[in-house]
Amino acid sequence: MTSTNHSLTAIDGLTVGHWQGKGTGCTVVLCPETGCIASGSVRGGAPGTRETALLEPAKTIERVHALLLTGGSAFGLIAAHGVMDYLLEQERGFATPYGRVPIVPAAAIFDLGLAQEKPTLSSGYEAAKHASSNPIGSGRIGAGSGASCGKYVLGGTPAFGGLGSALVDVAGANVAALAVCNALGDIVDRDGKFVAGAKDASGKPIDPPRYPHFAELAFGGNTTLVVVATEAVISKRDAHMLADSAHIGIAHVTRPSHTPHDGDTCFVLSTEKITGVPLLALSVAVQEVVSQAIVNAARAANPSP
Repeated sequence: MTSTNHSLTAIDGLTVGHWQGKGTGCTVVLCPETGCIASGSVRGGAPGTRETALLEPAKTIERVHALLLTGGSAFGLIAAHGVMDYLLEQERGFATPYGRVPIVPAAAIFDLGLAQEKPTLSSGYEAAKHASSNPIGSGRIGAGSGASCGKYVLGGTPAFGGLGSALVDVAGANVAALAVCNALGDIVDRDGKFVAGAKDASGKPIDPPRYPHFAELAFGGNTTLVVVATEAVISKRDAHMLADSAHIGIAHVTRPSHTPHDGDTCFVLSTEKITGVPLLALSVAVQEVVSQAIVNAARAANPSP
């Protein structure tokens, strides 16, 4: 029987939970008890992150116990401490002579224009507490609650961004992506067709402005956050390479992407269940699944009238 779960929780051992606020939220990905091989890649000129330096291939720590995607800009990163508190209650974390230390990298979007509150320490705790293996919803939920896109031109009306998922099979191993779309640019599908973004007063999509117009941008908080997970056995170095591939997936469907106003951040997790999956095939699949997750997020956040 074919599974109807086409989200990150189709990866056995991963659970996902949300905290929902007023115009903001956070989303937690919990790893199996022993953690997941993990790496990440931070690009764009305006990231808001926590514990991402340890994800670099040369750093000692190879496994993480959870990931947090959050609204609230830098304020929202405090929710990671709530996730740590939950994991400590479950006696999970990196073992030291003085107790366990849960490793919880995090990344935030700037949603203060729509948010009526900010995620707190308890927000992360509640999201982790309610994590499950159920299929993940999409649209304006969790960390995608206050997300928007198409903010590159003054006078235009942005669209909602949202949270989305996608899943593919590569040589018998699932590869899934969860994306929070809060991009400066518009979202297009893989054929270049407009999905969501800036519109004029009549509701017509605005053609992207050319180079001179970008200097006129007011301050904008924009970021696409991605978590990719796979059952394929990979190294931390492999995971870092796949995180770079995930950024290509962002660029495929985000026009423009990775600007000085964006803080695009991609994480990659492996549950190490299936051997023999070619890294090249995984790299291509990651690009495709990330692109589709972003498009799914934008479509779900902007349903047709």
